[in-house]
Amino acid sequence: MIKNLLSHVRRVVIKIGSGVISNEEGLDPAVIANLTDEVGHLLDRGFEVILVSSGAVAAGKGALGISGRPQTIPLKQAAAAIGQTRLMRCYKDAFLEQGRTVAQVLLTRDDLANRRRYLNARNTLMTLLDHRIIPIINENDTVVVEEIRFGDNDNLSAMVTNLVEANLLVILSDVNGLHDRDPRKDPKARLIPVVERITPEIEEMAGGSGTLGTGGMGTKLKAAKRATLYGVGTAIINGTIPGNLRRLFEGEEVGTYFLPARNRMAAKKHWIAFTKKPRGKLFLDEGAVKALLEGHKSLLPSGIKGVEGGFDRGDAVRLYTLAGEELGKGVTNYSLAELLPIMGKKSTEIEKILGYKYGDEIIHRDNLVLNG
Repeated sequence: MIKNLLSHVRRVVIKIGSGVISNEEGLDPAVIANLTDEVGHLLDRGFEVILVSSGAVAAGKGALGISGRPQTIPLKQAAAAIGQTRLMRCYKDAFLEQGRTVAQVLLTRDDLANRRRYLNARNTLMTLLDHRIIPIINENDTVVVEEIRFGDNDNLSAMVTNLVEANLLVILSDVNGLHDRDPRKDPKARLIPVVERITPEIEEMAGGSGTLGTGGMGTKLKAAKRATLYGVGTAIINGTIPGNLRRLFEGEEVGTYFLPARNRMAAKKHWIAFTKKPRGKLFLDEGAVKALLEGHKSLLPSGIKGVEGGFDRGDAVRLYTLAGEELGKGVTNYSLAELLPIMGKKSTEIEKILGYKYGDEIIHRDNLVLNG
């Protein structure tokens, strides 16, 4: 079954967790060498591979005398500044033995939330692939702050999957996949080999975070959900077991495979839904809610009855009913300062009130993503 599901795959994003390539002492070069051998095998078979690798903080924290996870962002930044070069050196040396070249790509959420920078990042990655260079991506922990951080590289790997239009996301973890219960606490926990759709019941099965990394099974499920909505299958497998990656691509049932959604979300709408961070909230009356949900219309100023937060033109905002039920998310054509005097008004009044207008819609339907 898995072999048939992967038969169309040519471009793969592989996320490597901290718990796979590091321990309390730092990076494990032997594990990295083994993984790069398996990646090399995929490249020899004609696959294009993009790596999203954690491990910089784990590699650098020892030099700062830190045991466990750094407790503040400045400490995490310092550990990452030390560890990122060590991480890349390990990858460079391992792939150099195969005659392959790697490239470091550091990203923040702001890089992907801004459409122009998003496209620039895409162009860079595609050029590297065209030249048979292996991109190795990590969150830019040395400059990141709480407001712009991805939160974990599971989340980043899902965004990168959309960015490069990959056919498969593989998340290498230190567990065997998704279980019906936490296998670290219950030895009778059962591995779930295939998930057709990520339901609330499936999400409840996810456990908490480990020690070294940021993301637990919950963040991996979120990443899988994002990727599958883009029409990309996702596999969560144990990366600490030698040969698992190769066995996956040979069609063996290892780990958990999440089937792609049947109705694939368009790339731009996926970017709006999962990458662009919302800056404010709009509260809509019943007529506007009906127009969006049933009529698939754009959002006009007349239906907006309340606002919250600060935002500029081109920012994403969340949409709510007057009762507080979240409807979705969209990119606004008007800033908060522009919207305040025109909300509740007709589109024909916009130019008279502001002295100009960008369009009749506050949010065009092409820039709107509704929940469900």
